[in-house]
Amino acid sequence: MSRVQLALRVADLQAAVDFYQRLFDAPPAKRRPGYANFAIDQPPLKLVLLENPGQGGTLNHLGVEVADADAVDAEQARLAQAGLAAVDERDTTCCYARQDKFWVTGSPGGERWEIYTVLADSATFWGQDDEQRWDAVQAELDAPAGQPTQCCGGPQVSGQDEAASSGVCCG
Repeated sequence: MSRVQLALRVADLQAAVDFYQRLFDAPPAKRRPGYANFAIDQPPLKLVLLENPGQGGTLNHLGVEVADADAVDAEQARLAQAGLAAVDERDTTCCYARQDKFWVTGSPGGERWEIYTVLADSATFWGQDDEQRWDAVQAELDAPAGQPTQCCGGPQVSGQDEAASSGVCCG
């Protein structure tokens, strides 16, 4: 299985769920506070909705969901040979799922692309006790080549809660 992922920021999660449920004639595959995703067979699509009141209607990121960690490894090797850099995240928790993934850097329009597989469901949006943060990955994606940065698995910044950070996450 492989399918494209589209992650959207939406101002009103319930209105978006209602719309996409009618559009694709399917209920959400996962629904949590501020978050929903649809796993559509036709067309093969993983649609992720991230509630972001007052700032909806924008693209969060794109991705390709693959069958397993071996497929993640194969895609990472293929893209490295094609000259596309990657930011690796293995055994990470994001969007209520434990994942192996990497982020592709260098898209001409600045879009964020991830290649990932879901290893297991998670009770939390971020890692255990919500200790992981998207802004650490984003800093690494934005850093000049070769400049070390903190990975996503680092500690959450004090004063930033899940609701504030969940509007900018992954798949």
